[in-house]
Amino acid sequence: MKSYIKLSLYYLVLGCILTISSCGTKKYDALIVTGQSNKSHHWKASHNAVKQIINNTGLFSVDVVISPEQGADMSSFTPDFKSYDVVIIDYDGDPWPNTTQTNFEEYVKNGGGVVVFHGTNNSFPQWEAFNQMTALGGWKGRTEKDGPYVRWENGKIIKDNSPGKGGTHGKKTPFVIDTRAPQHPIMKGLPMKSMHATDELYGKLRGPAENMNVLATAFSNPKTGGTGNHEPILFTVNYGKGRIFHNVLGHVGQDEDMTPYKSAFFIYAMQRGTEWAATGKVTQAIPEDLPNQSSALILPAYKDFTLEDLFRNARKYEIGKSKKYLNLILQRIRNHSTDKDYLEKVEDEMIKLLSADDCTTDAKNFICKEISWLGSPKSISVLKALSKKAETAEMAQFAIRRLQSKN
Repeated sequence: MKSYIKLSLYYLVLGCILTISSCGTKKYDALIVTGQSNKSHHWKASHNAVKQIINNTGLFSVDVVISPEQGADMSSFTPDFKSYDVVIIDYDGDPWPNTTQTNFEEYVKNGGGVVVFHGTNNSFPQWEAFNQMTALGGWKGRTEKDGPYVRWENGKIIKDNSPGKGGTHGKKTPFVIDTRAPQHPIMKGLPMKSMHATDELYGKLRGPAENMNVLATAFSNPKTGGTGNHEPILFTVNYGKGRIFHNVLGHVGQDEDMTPYKSAFFIYAMQRGTEWAATGKVTQAIPEDLPNQSSALILPAYKDFTLEDLFRNARKYEIGKSKKYLNLILQRIRNHSTDKDYLEKVEDEMIKLLSADDCTTDAKNFICKEISWLGSPKSISVLKALSKKAETAEMAQFAIRRLQSKN
């Protein structure tokens, strides 16, 4: 009997080792529902970007269900919502069949997670439960009959029942997003002010506006055709036992300009908001590269920069131009100040930059200063080579003296 138990434990441990996910690590199941959008949006581009953004967390297994084309028979469109921890809706089109609507309502009432973003809140103006889940929506004949306008004013939410159409936006432009609930799991650790890349800023959305918690707002500037109000940008909604994360960002039109989806703020919001909707918590670490309030941070392939990415981009630095990539390198160094192995990788990247023929003199002089306190004796040889060139001699000699005195 003891031998049988030992053998069973052996195969259990072996199974854990051989599986893709290690024991104790759960991957959540996410479903993206898409297939239709109005003429201003491009569902094929948007849902593919969101799928990659969510996949990049490593926390989710993501499936996609695509509806019939607009105007086609929708009766067979019956996604199995209950098999998923979170449903991400990227859809604005024909009504779902009554059975599908009922199944979705039951899924959310019983604790299912939901993420809606941008044009999704235009959809289903006649579906009462969906509008309760999203709290706010726009266009499609929405007026005061559908609920109040909502804005942020003097540190709190204002609900405005005045008459008027629901839904507007000015010109696409970058804008600053203000965190309003810094202790919420989705927002905790993110900047109080973040510049978002060029996007549509929805305003004058209206709806039931019940059971909602505003996480972030943005000022809709009248100079670009905005409302002059601080509009809700990110918010959560409770519906039964379910959790809904609503993100009004993420416009992509027929030109397939994916700029909003590469914005660090959008990426982090979608990743953290999806985990919260699925589980009620956020386990993702605070990102190393954070946006600031001056310039949008654009991430490659919808994920964080690698160290190699940062140094490759830093090679183009010239005095008087953006120091974004250099500043991100310094931020990485601060974040890993006690990690000897990581700092050695940083030094290796610095040496590569200083040796590169396609690197500007300004970038080399900047890195000479930083390597002077971070580097080790292995940096000396490249610094000696730079000390023989007039344009880098001063900073290279400074770095050599500092390193020699330190070591």
